[in-house]
Amino acid sequence: MKKSFLLASLLVSVITLAACQDSEEGTTANDNSSDNSNETQETEVIESAEIEVEGLGDHYHTGDTIELTAVLNEDVDYDHWHWYTKESEQTEWDVSSGQQGETFIEEATTNGLEIKATLYDDDHEVYAESEPVTIVIDDHHGHDEESKQIYKGYFEDDQVGDRELSDWEGDWQSVYPYLLDGDLDEVFEHKAEEGDMTAEEYKEYYSNGYETDVERIIIEDGHVTFFRDGQEFSGDYEYDGYEILTYEAGNRGVRFIYTLVDETDDMPQYIQFSDHLISPTDSSHYHLYWGDDREELLDEVTHWPTYYPSNLDADGIVRDQLAH
Repeated sequence: MKKSFLLASLLVSVITLAACQDSEEGTTANDNSSDNSNETQETEVIESAEIEVEGLGDHYHTGDTIELTAVLNEDVDYDHWHWYTKESEQTEWDVSSGQQGETFIEEATTNGLEIKATLYDDDHEVYAESEPVTIVIDDHHGHDEESKQIYKGYFEDDQVGDRELSDWEGDWQSVYPYLLDGDLDEVFEHKAEEGDMTAEEYKEYYSNGYETDVERIIIEDGHVTFFRDGQEFSGDYEYDGYEILTYEAGNRGVRFIYTLVDETDDMPQYIQFSDHLISPTDSSHYHLYWGDDREELLDEVTHWPTYYPSNLDADGIVRDQLAH
């Protein structure tokens, strides 16, 4: 009887020990499985290669050259590129013919055109793809013959229309510092190729025209702010009509005039805009004249501080000037 009891107790102990061992092994297996799972999750999170498209202009004029470069954020041996384009009304991307390198070069003809770059690996699988960039075409003065003639200063009196100060609303920078830094030398060289002065003579001529100590202007809701030597000066202006001027060369221009509402010693009594436009249109750049004598200011034709949007860099300003 005792032997049977001892034998039964021993058997229970063996079974219990085996069960505990199996449980520990199962726990260890589960723990290892969890660790392996974490390792797998970590190795699956691979940072994707990225392509940045560089060289996009703020805007283009019809006929300008678009030149973009695809820049990969890592070094690889793949060099199989494709560029794709899509017009605003399209839903599918088109392969851009002949654009199979890291550089895209094409004439600007379509406003709103989207462009993206794709890099393929040796198996012709997509390795990386850029975000699309959008081409903005703004011809400002138009490319029809009438617009070209108006820009050159040939128009009829009845084509001129009153303009609100909102046509020049925005944040503007003087082009004069770019001239001093030599950024506009390319423009003067281009003018010399077609004009009757040397590049140095053009630079001197424009140095006198662009010279100003007002480096920035903000226009908003009839309120004009000048930035000069780190200080701000402001005033409210209202429309005071326009004057048509005839120049020595025979062409003409229009000055749109605004007068200071509340007199202040810090701001001029009059500001006069000239931007080669003669009717209500948002301006892309302008020449500004200011002073306290309305009539005397109209005689100023050799000194014309010029302003472009503050978000344009040197390349953007040069591109705009070369287009004219």
